Amino acid sequence: MAEEDVVPETFRVLVESADRKFARVRDLPSYGRAQGQHYFQKVFKAYMRLWKYQQEHRPELVKAGLNRWEIGEIAGRIGQLYFGQYMRTSEARFLVEAYIFYEAILKRRYFEGCGVKDLRVRFKELRFYARFLLVSLILNRTEMVKVVVEKLRALIDDCKANFRETNFKEWKLVEQEILRFINIDTTFTIPSSRPFRYCAMLNCHPNSVPYVARFHAKKVLKFRDAILMSYHRNEVKFAELTLDVYRMLQCLEWEPSGSFYQKHPAEPKENGVAVDYSGASGLIDMNLAADMTDPALPPNPRKAILYRPSLTHLIAVMATICEELPPESIMLVYLSASGKPGQINTSHVETSGGSRRTRKSMVTSHSSLEQNCSATESHINGVKGPSDYYNDYLWLGPKGNGGR
Repeated sequence: MAEEDVVPETFRVLVESADRKFARVRDLPSYGRAQGQHYFQKVFKAYMRLWKYQQEHRPELVKAGLNRWEIGEIAGRIGQLYFGQYMRTSEARFLVEAYIFYEAILKRRYFEGCGVKDLRVRFKELRFYARFLLVSLILNRTEMVKVVVEKLRALIDDCKANFRETNFKEWKLVEQEILRFINIDTTFTIPSSRPFRYCAMLNCHPNSVPYVARFHAKKVLKFRDAILMSYHRNEVKFAELTLDVYRMLQCLEWEPSGSFYQKHPAEPKENGVAVDYSGASGLIDMNLAADMTDPALPPNPRKAILYRPSLTHLIAVMATICEELPPESIMLVYLSASGKPGQINTSHVETSGGSRRTRKSMVTSHSSLEQNCSATESHINGVKGPSDYYNDYLWLGPKGNGGR
């Protein structure tokens, strides 16, 4: 092998190795304390090695034909890894790291400037914008969300004009979802609104908050995990993050030093001069969020976010989390669904694999629904009839049934 071919070949081997490891963790479930931790460490090391190698050998790789969008794709994968780890652990530092990488991709225009005829790269750019929007939403970076929305809208219009034979209807739906989301959410409509996260600048210290009465005289239960899900039809959502779950997610997190929502990214400078990223720069600091954790605050509870899961999937998630729950810990279940007292839809017909079957998926609710005012005499006397058990309920039908 010629000496000038060693660097490109080594780079290609590192890319293939990192991609294989990434495929292992990409579809791992985001719930459970032991899920994918070992694989995550291996794939993260693989991408760190790849990133460092392309930084050290940038001139040789560019000479061999390395494209800017390929650098952006590597940075995007690292951002995906950080965001996936945030979803598994709820540690804010991972979310911030994902934002740093995505913001660098945007500012350095890694995906811009390539030929409009390359549809494959255009789809990579569309997916990048969608992922960056989700991270920016959760971090409440309202100004960045607006910037990325405009970028996404312009790219979709450009793709429709240059690739007329390709259907971009799904991406138009993505655009409509995010526009509807930001037009309704108070974070965007009321700029001065308080953040949902616990903020030391605006809220009292945790030690001064009255505790809930203990369940046991000698035991203090700790809030460790939460399951957040919603079943309503026609919900305001982006991707699989509904507006109510989006707010609950933030309500269950601490805001380090109270400065998360106020923080504005500074323009990168070198020697007092703004950096021009139109060139082939790939320098991204890996440790900018290393000190985001606040030792004075408890860790965020882990959160499993489910979008209209089937009842069997919901039970499986709850069983996994309960099995791994540390002693003397509790789990919060937030379930938002439709239901009316005194009415019941006894069956729902579902077609699957050419067969028809009836499924009953009911969860009794004693807190979120109103009590049935027309209770029978037997119920008043403490004896329940067969129909009384279904007076208050939430209907959890299979995914795609309209949320009943």
